[in-house]
Amino acid sequence: MISVQPAKSDEWKTYRDMRLRALLDSPDAFGSTHEAEATRTDAMWSARIAAAASSEKDCVLFAFNRDDACGLIWCKLSSDEPAVADLFQMWVAPASRGLGAGRALLKETLSWAESVGVNRVRLGVTAGDTPAIRLYTASGFRPDGALEPLREHANLMVQPMSLALGPIGLTDRLPPSTTLTSFKLNRQNSL
Repeated sequence: MISVQPAKSDEWKTYRDMRLRALLDSPDAFGSTHEAEATRTDAMWSARIAAAASSEKDCVLFAFNRDDACGLIWCKLSSDEPAVADLFQMWVAPASRGLGAGRALLKETLSWAESVGVNRVRLGVTAGDTPAIRLYTASGFRPDGALEPLREHANLMVQPMSLALGPIGLTDRLPPSTTLTSFKLNRQNSL
């Protein structure tokens, strides 16, 4: 059974381990690399997740398959554009793919975004990553702009995508979240 929970400030080891697993498992899906992130100290990982967990501009969620952490997503309000959020670090462990973890993470993230007044969510997905593109398209995301390089000197390209939220966006595509209230309560209790 898949469940989704907000990251707590003391769960930096869970975040670190999942992030590094994601970078090893799917190196072509992320702008960063395992080599770059593996050099971070424990203090850096701890500070990063503590800052995000206490921020009203970040939504970091873990998916669990029973008690095993199996997925990660991070959404951050744009500092440059009001009412816009960027989604990144989406990943589900291979053993939990196809069980609904990706959909659950995405649904809760979009519910959070809508609850804080976001009217557009952006992301980038590696061109050719068919399962991820299918998930985002099924959730209402559409291509939004020209392909961009994944990283400097990379041959892989990323397709920017976006989703409009609000009366003609998310609310017409997805049913209201039944766990948004519990997400808000859990987040407040974790601060």
